Amino acid sequence: MYPYHGSGPYCFANSLAMVLGSDAPPPSVIEVLTGSPFGLVLLGGQLPLFNPYGWDPDIGLDDAIALLGWACHRQGAEDDEQALAMLHEAVKAGPVLAGPVEMGLLRQQPGMTEPVGADHFVAVLEVDATLVRFHDPNGHPYTTLPIKEFLAAWRAETITYRTTSYTMRSDFRRIREVGQDEALRAALPGAIAWLRGRGDVTTWPGTVAGAGAADRLASMVSGGLDAGTRAHLAQFAIRVGARRLTDAATALAGIGRGRAAGVATRQARLVGGLQYDILNAATARAAEALRRLAPTYHEFADALDVDQ
Repeated sequence: MYPYHGSGPYCFANSLAMVLGSDAPPPSVIEVLTGSPFGLVLLGGQLPLFNPYGWDPDIGLDDAIALLGWACHRQGAEDDEQALAMLHEAVKAGPVLAGPVEMGLLRQQPGMTEPVGADHFVAVLEVDATLVRFHDPNGHPYTTLPIKEFLAAWRAETITYRTTSYTMRSDFRRIREVGQDEALRAALPGAIAWLRGRGDVTTWPGTVAGAGAADRLASMVSGGLDAGTRAHLAQFAIRVGARRLTDAATALAGIGRGRAAGVATRQARLVGGLQYDILNAATARAAEALRRLAPTYHEFADALDVDQ
């Protein structure tokens, strides 16, 4: 097992680390606490995501914040005027975690000119009469957007899991002292639940999760992926999936869960190894890796259960 350090699409974990400041654990630990590494889903039988079914970053952030012993004020708004007033007031007390936002409307990022249906999270620092200044974890510290453009992204109209428009978390406060290792141990029952099917797969017809998702995706790869699914896997899903599993393995090993860390490492190697094969249409090898991945989801849950 070799820990990974480098760039990656960890927007909500990085944003939470920024707003918590010096008291925050590393984003790699926050990501594990959100529950994201513990599953695989094929939404509607078509869209592969290396996270549990029923999970989303909004749920994950709430879980991580609570596990770390923090509380915050979470709210949304009905329209631009209310959202802007809410944001003006909140930044007086400190940074605000804003999101989900529509990444395609964050026009300070090169190439972003229209909605792409991709969620993102940022740490808002200041708002004045014309601009919102924020840390964008996608490589843009102290970046700015005109207020109207920021609000358009923050409305998140294209993000299917959002529960409110203009979602933000502010007024972060520590309510109990929790060490990093203690938080990780407390997260294990939730991780097992995600791996064993905490989400209701009937919400999206045709959805399969865990081993079934890996086997179905293997068949899709063998039959030839459409261009959109291949791009989604190569540009996002494989990268974040392998990173999450690598960080889970490192975190689990650090709290003495060696057996579970070993399974997570095997998963990370299989998922990470898909990158070249999916991008370059090495279909037989990619499909075989996914079939080998399928039984590891049951193994991971069992290993976490035994390790407790």
